[in-house]
Amino acid sequence: MNIVAFGASNSKQSINQKLATFVAGEIENHQVRILDLNDFEMPIYSVERQADGFPAQAQAFLDEINAADGIIISLAEHNLNFNTAFKNILDWVSRINMTFLEGKKMLVLSTSPGGFGGGNVMEVGLKYFGFAKGEVVASYSLPSFQNNFQEGVIVNEEIQAIVAEKLATFVQALETADAAN
Repeated sequence: MNIVAFGASNSKQSINQKLATFVAGEIENHQVRILDLNDFEMPIYSVERQADGFPAQAQAFLDEINAADGIIISLAEHNLNFNTAFKNILDWVSRINMTFLEGKKMLVLSTSPGGFGGGNVMEVGLKYFGFAKGEVVASYSLPSFQNNFQEGVIVNEEIQAIVAEKLATFVQALETADAAN
């Protein structure tokens, strides 16, 4: 099975990219591709720009999603919402195909420096991903990133166990769907 993973941020030091990459690295026996949102930078969406055609980056992102059986995403929270770069990608891609997540199993994560771990953007994401017909099979907001994630790994054993359980649920859902096909 093919899985794509990414942090929904364009920051070069994104803690959400670090989390998504770590979690994806825990998967065995499946092909995982790590995406960087900076590879999909494009003009800010508008109806007028759409009339001129879709940026190649929008189609390239959609192609990555279409090739995947599952998606691991870690949402960055900016003012209680999606990172602007990620929202712009969603705006373009959804105009190509409104239900672009249909048939995709998803593990949705978030993290932040604070104790709520990006919980506000998690609420936004879960609603949006359902609208785009994605199937969120597990989700988790990791609190206090700097305290709980160090040197590329989750150092809090309780949190690591929770994340491992969420990842196992995600992988099991993918394998069950694959076996049914």
